[in-house]
Amino acid sequence: MAGFRIGRGRDNRTQQQQPRQAPPPYPGGGGQQPYARQPQQPPQWPQGSGPQGHQPQYGEPEYFGDPHHGGQQRGGPPQHDPYANSAGHTRAFSIDDPYGDGSTYQAGNAPAPPPGPRLHWKQLLSGIVLRPKATFWQMRDYAVWGPALVVTFVYGLLAIFGFDKAREETINATLSSAIPYVLTTGVALVIAGFILGAVTHTLARQLGGTGAWQPTVGLSMLIMSITDAPRLLFALFLGGENSLVQLLGWATWLGAGALFTLMVSRSHDLPWPKALGAASIQLIALLSIIKLGTL
Repeated sequence: MAGFRIGRGRDNRTQQQQPRQAPPPYPGGGGQQPYARQPQQPPQWPQGSGPQGHQPQYGEPEYFGDPHHGGQQRGGPPQHDPYANSAGHTRAFSIDDPYGDGSTYQAGNAPAPPPGPRLHWKQLLSGIVLRPKATFWQMRDYAVWGPALVVTFVYGLLAIFGFDKAREETINATLSSAIPYVLTTGVALVIAGFILGAVTHTLARQLGGTGAWQPTVGLSMLIMSITDAPRLLFALFLGGENSLVQLLGWATWLGAGALFTLMVSRSHDLPWPKALGAASIQLIALLSIIKLGTL
């Protein structure tokens, strides 16, 4: 029994000491089996590219394994990055935008100048006639409700006397009945001017305008009242059927069209054809209500 155990142990020891035979070569050639797992080799780093005392792990990105990769080594001169612009490497870059940040766009392809200080009502009224371009530029961001309402209301009070039949009825009527009639006409023209100005502003925005509605409506009411003042002044004394009054009516209507176009163009940064189109409804309404009513 003891000999049997010794012999068994010697057999096991002999079997363990026998070298492991290599498998037969693959008949396809090369002495290597297909799909044989090859030993993994660490990536070869160029001289000077990796940090001292650090070996990157297999499959690890360079910006994790080498925080100084492509830059300057600790205690050494700047090194060139051999992996720049290759797969798996990041590189910061910037692109100049030729269109800017978009804040300078205007509908008229030109940035608007900074608005000036608010004009006094005297300078505003005279500027509409004498300096319309500069006045509309400067007042494009300011509401002009005070001058617009007062001037339009006074114009409405006098507009009734520009019509021959309405003037005769007003003059022949008693004072108690004439005053409400005149006041009603003044209020009606203020409301009509406000509505027509709002229509002009809406059309300007539909055509690509960028202006605010309060300056547009207020300035349109002032243009409507101021441009018809010469015709109304002569109509008070000569009557609406006079040839001079009719000629002034057409001339002032054309002048109103020019001022409307200039105001919308400056307030909304629109070219003059679009500005004229935005003011066309208001011009037609003024021609139908005031000019043709007198002519």
